[in-house]
Amino acid sequence: MSFFDAIQQFLNAGGTVLWVILWVSMGLWCLIIERLLYFKQVYPKQRKLWLEQWQSRTDKSSQQALSIRQCIICEAKIDMNKTLPLITMLVALCPLLGLLGTVTGMIHVFDVMAVTGSGNARAMASGVSQATIPTMAGMVIAITGLYFSKLIEQRVSEETHHLTDLLQYR
Repeated sequence: MSFFDAIQQFLNAGGTVLWVILWVSMGLWCLIIERLLYFKQVYPKQRKLWLEQWQSRTDKSSQQALSIRQCIICEAKIDMNKTLPLITMLVALCPLLGLLGTVTGMIHVFDVMAVTGSGNARAMASGVSQATIPTMAGMVIAITGLYFSKLIEQRVSEETHHLTDLLQYR
């Protein structure tokens, strides 16, 4: 059995909800990777442009200069936080989808019990796996996604403070 066949068998054992969790997790990880690449490649160039824009100003002490400085900092914060709300929403969605998988799996178990009229363990096994696999998958994705979303939030905070320090207001 190849690797992809094993993955497909695992996804089929978890039911339709596990396929939804797979697509949600792929979207979540694309957004996380995009933000990490942003901080590695794009943000340093943008920060350099903002610093050059600020350094080219002759007036750095008036109320207008303070407003421009705050505008630059706000623009940077908006750019850094661009996909963070969506990442946070997808992280929160994963355990709920896992719970949905649990409910649909248990409904399958109860259907088997109603049809067979007994507690036949073999007949109920597919429903039990269909109930537990999405729960596990949703929790694993949520925990790892939460770690990286907090990592990105911390990076946004650090970079905002760093940029604030670099844009000296006299």
